[in-house]
Amino acid sequence: MVERLPLNDEFTTPSFHLNDHLPASVVVHPLNSIQPFPVNASFMLRLMHERGRSKAVLHITALIELRPPLHHFQGAIEITMRALISVSDKTGVAELAAALSARGVEIVSTGGTAAALSTAGVPVLPVEDVTGFPEMLDGRVKTLHPAVHGGLLARRELDDHQRQIDKAGISPITFLVSNLYPFEKTVQHPENNSAEIIEQIDIGGPAMVRAGAKNFDHVFVLTDPSDYEPLLAVLDAEPSEQQEFRRAMAAKAFGHVSTYDSLVAAYLRATAPDSPFPVELSIGLRLAKTPKYGENAHQKAAAYTRLRPGGTAQGILQAKQLKGEPLSFNNYLDADAAWQAAQLFDGPTVCIVKHTVPCGLAVRDALAAAYQAAFDGDPISAFGGIVALNQQVDPETARLMRKIKLDIILAPAYDDEALELLRKKKGTRILEMPNREGRPVPELDLRPISGGLLVQEKDTEVSDSSSWRLVTDRAPTEREKTDLAFAWKTTPLIKSNAIVFVKNLAIVGLGAGQPNRLESVAIAARKAGDHAKGAVMASDAFFPFSDGVNAAVDAGISAIIQPGGSMRDDEVIQAANEAGIAMIFTGIRHFRH
Repeated sequence: MVERLPLNDEFTTPSFHLNDHLPASVVVHPLNSIQPFPVNASFMLRLMHERGRSKAVLHITALIELRPPLHHFQGAIEITMRALISVSDKTGVAELAAALSARGVEIVSTGGTAAALSTAGVPVLPVEDVTGFPEMLDGRVKTLHPAVHGGLLARRELDDHQRQIDKAGISPITFLVSNLYPFEKTVQHPENNSAEIIEQIDIGGPAMVRAGAKNFDHVFVLTDPSDYEPLLAVLDAEPSEQQEFRRAMAAKAFGHVSTYDSLVAAYLRATAPDSPFPVELSIGLRLAKTPKYGENAHQKAAAYTRLRPGGTAQGILQAKQLKGEPLSFNNYLDADAAWQAAQLFDGPTVCIVKHTVPCGLAVRDALAAAYQAAFDGDPISAFGGIVALNQQVDPETARLMRKIKLDIILAPAYDDEALELLRKKKGTRILEMPNREGRPVPELDLRPISGGLLVQEKDTEVSDSSSWRLVTDRAPTEREKTDLAFAWKTTPLIKSNAIVFVKNLAIVGLGAGQPNRLESVAIAARKAGDHAKGAVMASDAFFPFSDGVNAAVDAGISAIIQPGGSMRDDEVIQAANEAGIAMIFTGIRHFRH
């Protein structure tokens, strides 16, 4: 018998939902099609995949065979999707869940997230109702279950996968919203002990995220609250756009888990007795800024914060910008070089940098005097330079800086009047950044080469003057000792071959990046001019011949500091003795390529 059922425009009888496990004997005979097909979860999922909707509705005119009677109807088959939401950072999650629920998506959630969603009035199915198991082991096991991972990993286009999850009573999961335990925040607080830190190593979260991301053809995976609104927008887009979005979110998800794991590995590695260079090394980075372009206009660029356990990042990316356009790629490099140099000394210090080279660096009793001495070190190069100061900028110093074009001024603080004066400088970026506390945090220095990276410890070694060795007949005077110590501290800042002329705690000339040391001495002497008379000289590496010493003596240098270690050290020392100057060997080299 065939009977016609009463129907409305949006008639949904029978209404088939994903969690209704329909018998394969329910068959649809489309009146406009030759081949009948079963109405089961496989059909519904295929339909959703084709439509790319959270609630897929197919309007058909069909005969439904239910082993009799045979019903003829015209109506709609409605399909409901499922979302699993389990987050540590609950920013915006209630709004997202409510929006999905309003679209007919069933919300499954865990623990604290489920409680938060329920409080917000969102209908929630507890995950234990899905898995059939309560949370166990103090919450260590919640979602590690086939009902979760089968729902995430099932390929909707494969009938065999559909038969398997239908038989197991598993409903597919189309949306996974998950961010991980706050390991990064926990490890930064010294009051947290090892047991507390270990408990913040997420297991179930990364497993779910990886599973969903692997199956991105069918699963939307979100690990970042900033992607909630784009998700809701893309649900109304074409299927091709949704596919692109899912793939992009999958890439982001794998990156999220990888960065998380790199921090865990770094934490465990820091307390292990092994080498700092493991067989496999991953380093966590997080996008911080996007400069307009790289070193040149045709190069794209980005700036990343380097994540590390045990402390928050402290560097130029964390500086507060008080005025000016966003920093360029080159600005970041130069500002960092200037700030690093200004942090070397305790007294009022000013460094002026061009192309990462400290063309001016001085310490004085007052900040304004330090700026003037740094400026006098190379007035030509200072134009358009980057200035870093290690003390609060006062009005007198601000007035001096207003006299010349400067790209960036960077200091730990600014007097109100000084800041008002500097705000009037056109084209100058003003940054505020606290001084470094204590010694620099040990970090690996990464250098890209073809096919890989060279990795080394950063050169933060500062030799104690007690280990220095006087190798000449004449000893340096007290003033020369002070200047030699200043000069030696600056050599790691300058590219090899590095030569630095210093007088009265200020750089008066330098030669950098030359293929031979003699040329660097000549450049430093030319830049210093008459200021070389009575100045001291530092060299980042030994002198292979005495000619570099002779050139320095001719320029007026009265004392030299260098590592020593040349096979011709005796010849070099003899040249210094013949000139009547002092020379000290430190035993430590400061090459910088």
